Amino acid sequence: MASSNFVDYVKIFARSGKGGAGSAHFRREKFVAFGGPDGGDGGKGGSIILRGNSQFWTLIHLKYQRHLFAEDGQPGSGARSSGRDGKDVIVDVPLGTVARDAETNQIVGEVTRDGQELVLLKGGRGGLGNWHFKSSTNQAPRYAQPGEPMQEGAFILELKILADVGLVGFPNAGKSTLLSVVSAAKPKIANYAFTTLEPNLGIVEYRDHKSFVMADIPGIIEGAHEGKGLGTRFLRHIERNSILLFLIPADSENIRAEYDILLNELTLYNPELLDKSRLLAISKSDMLDEDMMVQMSSELPEGIPSVFISSVSGYNIPLLKDMLWDELHKD
Repeated sequence: MASSNFVDYVKIFARSGKGGAGSAHFRREKFVAFGGPDGGDGGKGGSIILRGNSQFWTLIHLKYQRHLFAEDGQPGSGARSSGRDGKDVIVDVPLGTVARDAETNQIVGEVTRDGQELVLLKGGRGGLGNWHFKSSTNQAPRYAQPGEPMQEGAFILELKILADVGLVGFPNAGKSTLLSVVSAAKPKIANYAFTTLEPNLGIVEYRDHKSFVMADIPGIIEGAHEGKGLGTRFLRHIERNSILLFLIPADSENIRAEYDILLNELTLYNPELLDKSRLLAISKSDMLDEDMMVQMSSELPEGIPSVFISSVSGYNIPLLKDMLWDELHKD
């Protein structure tokens, strides 16, 4: 994913179409003195609709199309002819897109399935023609319904990456390297902080042609929940992951302290993240011998499954896949 192409936040202005007016027409033909009312109904206004598309992974197309206007319904006419409905505006969005009202910040809806449609603004209904109002006491109604007005509003669209496993760690913890080893993803890798500026997704192949999706989330720093570093720009992507895989390098000064900081940042951002399954992987373990691993194991955080791995040598990578798969399919 090129950093210039990944857009996960846009603000749009949308307007649905107004309904067409009903017709107050009367039948007029030669030799028919009193034809009666025959005004048709107005057409429905177009709606603004978001549709999930599994082939999309960014909101960049809306960055350059921030105004969405649907067509108005056409008015009815004589001979009970209904007006044409206004065309809906259907916008494809990536799975994991959340729509919020820009004024109230209330969630309007979420798109999480391929083909799922979310109506942001409904088009106005068309008005009824005068033939609907004919009765025994009113044989010639000279009125018809106007169409319903359009709706408009500003919306914020946020993308929260959908993945089975989300990698959580400080910058330069080895998350991108791990993703490149276990999947076909080719994230940018370098030995400095914030190499990853946007989430990267990879399909991890498992046994018997099975697979799961792993997301490399940009690195956390202390104070991220307040917007420091890359801040909340990336924290929302973690909300959608089924499992959080904490990655801490073996050369860390204090693994337990780093884990506590990471966990605290997630908790302060959204306490519900504590309900997710968590695993701990100690990366860059090719620099350790067995005695050092045994000694470090006693210092690891309690209550979380852990494993020593090395993306470079492949050490315990199959075991890590087994642990993740078992956790994903645990009853």
